Amino acid sequence: MITKEQKQELINKFGKGESDTGTAEVQIAIFSKRISELTGHLQNHPKDHSTRRGLIKLVGKRRRLLNYLIEKDIERYRKVISELGIRK
Repeated sequence: MITKEQKQELINKFGKGESDTGTAEVQIAIFSKRISELTGHLQNHPKDHSTRRGLIKLVGKRRRLLNYLIEKDIERYRKVISELGIRK
């Protein structure tokens, strides 16, 4: 699980303000953190299919947000993927 402190750190880094949780950049950053944690969990528990399904859904949500960001502002998209190390 992602802790409140980790989430607040991501919000401060990618958001426009302290309470900015709705922008695409913040949501993508939070999803990426959760995806990395779930990936580590699945390496230790390869038969946990419900977690695998949740991971696939999160990856799809993040992909849709990234596609939205490409359409709206390509520079914001490039900045987010470079800072998070996401490959396209």
